Amino acid sequence: MADAPRMVLVLSENWTLTPPRDLRALVRMAVEAEDAGFDAVMLSEHVVLGRSADAEGRMANPREYALPGNQPPEMPWPSSLVLLSAIAAATSRIRLAAAAIIAPLRHPLALAKDLATLDLLSEGRLVVQPTVSWHRDEYDALGVPFGKRGKLLDEQLEIWRGAWAESPTRYKGRFYEFDDVWVEPKPYRPDGPRLWFGGQTLHPPLLRRLVEYGHGFHPLGRPTPEELELLRAALAEAGRDISELELVGGTRANFPDERSPAPLEPALDSIPEQREQGFTSFCIKPSQFLDDASRFGEWCREVIRRVEALA
Repeated sequence: MADAPRMVLVLSENWTLTPPRDLRALVRMAVEAEDAGFDAVMLSEHVVLGRSADAEGRMANPREYALPGNQPPEMPWPSSLVLLSAIAAATSRIRLAAAAIIAPLRHPLALAKDLATLDLLSEGRLVVQPTVSWHRDEYDALGVPFGKRGKLLDEQLEIWRGAWAESPTRYKGRFYEFDDVWVEPKPYRPDGPRLWFGGQTLHPPLLRRLVEYGHGFHPLGRPTPEELELLRAALAEAGRDISELELVGGTRANFPDERSPAPLEPALDSIPEQREQGFTSFCIKPSQFLDDASRFGEWCREVIRRVEALA
């Protein structure tokens, strides 16, 4: 019998459910999710947002997912690694998904140290989804060249692999260069935290990163059968099998209007079809279905009951 679906609770973008400055509420939500049987909690990030963050038009219902170009510039994005550290200290089993980390905005050695520390603190529960993201204003504010973000990420990944292996490590690339440094302590596992990759399409750089570094594929939206076959073939050519990747799907809320949350049951109906495609983990954002924070624990248990019944 196939394993039950693993549910991933999206803790970012829930300001319609909890006050945006009440970060302790998010920690409590993670604890309740762990008690209910959720497999992971997920946080995304931005360091800053600029005026163009909502250039594509703001989300009609504030409970919708934040996507490229639809976000109010004042939208609250707490530091995901700091918040996940607090969640790590309050929980014992649930995985901690930092998805996504905009890696090019930091120096790779500093980020390697932070990720290794959190992974060790949580005893290997950390999942990292490195990304280049989409917001030029953010790169401009931090003095990082937006047009080179993909190449910066590629060097970051090479550096992390070396930094998390045996010390000392050295590197000479186009953007980063250093000799004989020790990055300690090492992560919980010898090969570092689990790495997910995702995007709106399975473009060549994403495919290459998945094959070389990936432990999971977390697309934005549903990949086409052709994309999944392309991924399967690329992995096979590299001597890997797609079963080695955690395929991360999701749920879609159908809002009745621009002011109300969505019903839960229809959002879960696509899980069996996604499981047939090989997906094993499924993201769900509570504020899309719930406005009353006092019912959150009950809602978590209802999600797990319904998903187990679907399986």
